[in-house]
Amino acid sequence: MPAETLRILIIGAHPDDCDIHAGGTAALWRQHGHDVRFVSVTNGESGHHEMSGEKLAQRRRVEATAAGATLGIQYDVLNNRDGYLQPTIEARFEIIGLIRDYNPDLILTHRPNDYHPDHRYTSQLVCDAAYMVTVPPIVPDVPALRDNPIIAYLPDTFDRPYPLSPTVVVDIEPVLDQVVGMLDCHVSQFYEWLAYNRRKENEVPTDPDARRQWLKGFYLGWIDAYADRHRDLLIATYGAERGQSIRYIEAFEPCEYGSPLDEDAIKRLFPFVP
Repeated sequence: MPAETLRILIIGAHPDDCDIHAGGTAALWRQHGHDVRFVSVTNGESGHHEMSGEKLAQRRRVEATAAGATLGIQYDVLNNRDGYLQPTIEARFEIIGLIRDYNPDLILTHRPNDYHPDHRYTSQLVCDAAYMVTVPPIVPDVPALRDNPIIAYLPDTFDRPYPLSPTVVVDIEPVLDQVVGMLDCHVSQFYEWLAYNRRKENEVPTDPDARRQWLKGFYLGWIDAYADRHRDLLIATYGAERGQSIRYIEAFEPCEYGSPLDEDAIKRLFPFVP
């Protein structure tokens, strides 16, 4: 066990967001003996072309639980409606209470500018909870934290109003199969809804092994732009030889509303990064 057990809270908008955006780094944290929790702010009830409502929400809760079990982590799915999320006071107080209960060393969430309104409002809710988690009269039934947690943004490839500006890059190639194992649990998403939504439903194999290999290709295509986008930081972090050769990464940008993600914090929170 490590000298200090870190507590990492990853907050996505939907069941599967945590996995696809930070599953590799989560796997590395778990390998090093740290505690990780995934949270989906919405219940996922709208993420399908043939089913919806509570039937789909329940299916996605089961999928999320199974995905978390592959790493031995808790995967919470909140009851906010998928596609209906708003940054209300009630939702903010729920996030404040959740953060206080877990008392994380680091929170990861979406950036505030994103194609999906649920992603944007999840980001706003987490950012609105920053600092307020230290204010005792707000959500007084849950003890306030003494320190504002460090918050960072999950990777994406959006360019406006500005591209992702990470200070941390993580080589996830050694754990790619573990990430695919998590994604494989989200059957309703990767083999059904997202395949359909991207007009790839006829490409999905029926054989489980072939299907998982197809999913790995889908996932690598999803993340393959990150390494070249952040090549300079990779070289600065891992050295010229390794930094040039790394192909698959996750990258994280500090959120200025949390405590500073400075060099000392990076060394403490990402012990598997040189």
